[in-house]
Amino acid sequence: MKILIVDDEPPARARLTALVEEIGTGVVIAEAANGRDALILARSEEPDLVLLDIRMPGMDGLEVARHLAMLEHPPAVIFTTAFDNHALEAFDSNAVDYLLKPIRLDRLEVALQRATRPTRAQLSGLNASQLEHQGRTHISATLSDRLELVPVEDVRYFKAEHKYVTVGFPQGQLLIEESLNSLEAEFGECFLRVHRNALVAIAHVKSMERDANGRNVVTLTEVDDQLEVSRRMAASVKKVLKAV
Repeated sequence: MKILIVDDEPPARARLTALVEEIGTGVVIAEAANGRDALILARSEEPDLVLLDIRMPGMDGLEVARHLAMLEHPPAVIFTTAFDNHALEAFDSNAVDYLLKPIRLDRLEVALQRATRPTRAQLSGLNASQLEHQGRTHISATLSDRLELVPVEDVRYFKAEHKYVTVGFPQGQLLIEESLNSLEAEFGECFLRVHRNALVAIAHVKSMERDANGRNVVTLTEVDDQLEVSRRMAASVKKVLKAV
């Protein structure tokens, strides 16, 4: 079993590596100290299993797991955590395996034997749980054989088209299979609904004006796209933008 260890603390990575070597059912092929490096290594090394810390600066373990699930061959995941017993009820209720720090040899051995790939539904359940998980820091999509990551702070808009949502940012666009409603629920503090099919990044709105056809449109920084504002939402959109 090829194992990737992800933890921002070097002593924790060293302990896990030593325990895996002692058990002998797998080999540690790489280590990562943060979420972004973990995703790069997961794509290049294709581990069978990721031992994944939850509390890391920047991209936390729950977000990393969501991005791992987008890979063509997603690995199994075992979360490692120092959460208290009350918070761990979320893992039990979603049937996702976890190891409580400090990690014991016998518990790790059992976890390695039954390691499975968490489903997207399980990950969504954890994200909505009492683990106090914040919104994602990145949006991801699989392009050919690579995982593309776009920082949420770079996103200018989300626009629903057919069964996909287009993510617009200065360097281009991504197509993701998520609903606009779920994106609004996750990022509603910094994105504004301007149409039933569009959300825009409030911080990147340049203006709201009328186009040549008399429609209200929003223009955004560093992208050429204009997003139509529905008549029903025009007044509320103006109010929010004036308050910024």
